[in-house]
Amino acid sequence: MAMSQALDTSRAPSRWQDFLQLLKPRVMSLVVFTGLTGLVCAGQPVNPILGAVAILCIAVGAGASGALNMWYDRDIDAKMRRTRGRPVPAGRVQSADALAMGVVLSLFSVMLMGMALNWLAAGLLAFTILFYAVIYTVWLKRWTAQNIVIGGLAGALPPVIGWAAATGSAPLNAWLLCLIIFMWTPPHFWALSLYTSEDYAKAGIPMMPVVAGAASTRRQILIYSLLFVPICIVPAFTSLGGAAYLTVAGIGGLVFLLLAWRLFRSHAGESSDPRNDAGLYDVRAGAKDARNLFAFSILYLTLLFATLLVEHVVGLPALELF
Repeated sequence: MAMSQALDTSRAPSRWQDFLQLLKPRVMSLVVFTGLTGLVCAGQPVNPILGAVAILCIAVGAGASGALNMWYDRDIDAKMRRTRGRPVPAGRVQSADALAMGVVLSLFSVMLMGMALNWLAAGLLAFTILFYAVIYTVWLKRWTAQNIVIGGLAGALPPVIGWAAATGSAPLNAWLLCLIIFMWTPPHFWALSLYTSEDYAKAGIPMMPVVAGAASTRRQILIYSLLFVPICIVPAFTSLGGAAYLTVAGIGGLVFLLLAWRLFRSHAGESSDPRNDAGLYDVRAGAKDARNLFAFSILYLTLLFATLLVEHVVGLPALELF
């Protein structure tokens, strides 16, 4: 009877909400936000309609990447508590439909970006989709514990795409925004992986806590945090950010480092050997610290880009430090 019900559920017609979920709307919202920030910070007047088209293309491209990711990862998604309710492993969307949707949206977003804006932005968008859907999803995610480090480039490129859409170029400040997101990604996702490590282990994904143990992961989170926070302050020295940005980057950065340090110190008495690390992560020793860092990392990145966006929209002057 249970099997019959499962089959009936898998044959149920897909709802539009299921296809929307394929696009990973929460991830898309962050991509759109950082892409918009790059577009505005470029400082080049853009026709509002063309600007809207550029953001639409970035959003659709991000959604296409998500659909392709869910199509390919349907086997491991079904094994993880956090992802087994996604449309494809849950049987609400057929895998072929997810693949078709991803391919069509990819082509649509890249071609529209190229024809409406410029082909540099379109090329960067195409590279981002390819990198996330193929390099990260097919190769990095399943084969190396550095999957998040290298794969973070896909999520870091939207501000460069937005900048290129506005100006047809990608100067140093555009890549500085990219670098901020790139360096933010490892401590952000490794904090998440610390309290979801059992899920990753079941699915056979070599996330850092699974391969190197929780203690080693916390140490690497601290190292990346020490590199990340100073980079966040750099825009104040390149005429990209103003006094408000420097204040947010400085105070928020101190909080970020404090949370990373607390997480690092929560490993007292824990072995660095993942084979002896009961349950891969001692939830009593530091799950709260990992959750706190994960949550604040989202807030910090949002505040950084929101401050840049407001400064450039309002026209606040950049700092004259030299």
